[in-house]
Amino acid sequence: MDPRTKALIEAPITPTLLRLAIPNVITTTVQASTGLIEAYFIGKLGTDALAGVALVFPGVMLMQMMSAGAMGGGVSSAIARALGAGRREDADATILHALLIAAGFAAFFTVSMIAAGPWLYAALGGRGGSLAVALTYSNIVFAGVILIWLFNTLANVIRGTGNTFIPALVTIAGAALLIPLSAALIFGFGPLPALGAAGGASALLIYYGLGTLAFAAYLWSGRSVVRPKIFETRLRWPLFRDILRIGLLASLTSIMTNVTIALTTGVVGVFGPAAIAGYGVGTRLEYLLVPLAFGFGGPLVALVGTNIGAGKRDRALRAAWIGGWLCFALTGAIGVAAALFPAAWLTLFDNDPAMIEAGSTYLRIVGPFYGFFGLGMALYFASQGAGALKWPLIAGFSRLIIAAGGGWLLVRTTGSLTLVFAALALGLVVLGLMIAVAVKGGAWFRDAHDKPASSR
Repeated sequence: MDPRTKALIEAPITPTLLRLAIPNVITTTVQASTGLIEAYFIGKLGTDALAGVALVFPGVMLMQMMSAGAMGGGVSSAIARALGAGRREDADATILHALLIAAGFAAFFTVSMIAAGPWLYAALGGRGGSLAVALTYSNIVFAGVILIWLFNTLANVIRGTGNTFIPALVTIAGAALLIPLSAALIFGFGPLPALGAAGGASALLIYYGLGTLAFAAYLWSGRSVVRPKIFETRLRWPLFRDILRIGLLASLTSIMTNVTIALTTGVVGVFGPAAIAGYGVGTRLEYLLVPLAFGFGGPLVALVGTNIGAGKRDRALRAAWIGGWLCFALTGAIGVAAALFPAAWLTLFDNDPAMIEAGSTYLRIVGPFYGFFGLGMALYFASQGAGALKWPLIAGFSRLIIAAGGGWLLVRTTGSLTLVFAALALGLVVLGLMIAVAVKGGAWFRDAHDKPASSR
């Protein structure tokens, strides 16, 4: 057994989790920060530009969450459980199956978003200049969305082996390139023309393309625990199923998270572009919590999955709770700080008074409950490792009904933006507590399917 796999099964849990999580937190924080810096640059183009990108942002984050946290989590879980059970050949073969799945999803979203973009962004409140920016940015990103899927799939192959250092290294190096490149393409620099929002989208795809090449070079170098064997691998449905049975359910959870944001953006849209921009900037902080939770969640998938594969269920549960409460504390602290000082965040992007008013209302009401979001997300990732996602899916659907459905009813009956945000806060509490109660009640071992792929 490789020493990295053995450490996941035998080493003390908290030091092991922190050792894996710290590089991953840095990775995901840097990755999320590049999006925030891009929003800062685009904010200099005016409120219409900021609102237009805010309309597309849930879709871009959906690609991130599905490819990195959902389907990517299915990849990490499949590899971790195979290595924990000593099925090295299955772990190697999983790589080709994961790449084919990534290519299929990318093709679907490219066609769907380019075709449906004009209707979708108009339905969410885009009009005039903001709608034009949204379509420009969206068409470029989704034309090259295959690069996002390949980047995150290969990163999760590596994370599934218990290695979070290489993804961190590639992401940080890429961010060092992306930030100046984004500014140069948005505003123009030397021979580079000023492309506006289109420049930000182009820089993003360049970043993912170069990162994909870096991950591929590492995996094919022979230094990884697993090795791609593209031409030697025979396609097997059980290996597709090992990824898809976790990844599809996790993708539904990611879709519901982003649909919740998109639908509430549409609800807020009745108050005008400034309100959309304020809410969009406010929810960017909530989205920043997703990579933070994934900083612990990625290692939790590997740690829980490897121990489940090795038959060490009690150790897998202990790891999940340690990661869950750490995420609760970190995300809760961020939310409280944002509620106390909302302008410190919002004025980074724009100084429009109406935008700041809407964003401040959101952060003051929803921010104090961010800890429940962090707890739910950490246990969601741990559940991926366990191969049991029924209750996280139910919890995500419950949040959608409470936040989007309840928010819509409150707007129709009261016209109060404050009450809409209160419904969002309640949705976060339900999300975190429902998953926690399910894990505590033993849902993992009633719902999991952890028989080896080679035996099915």
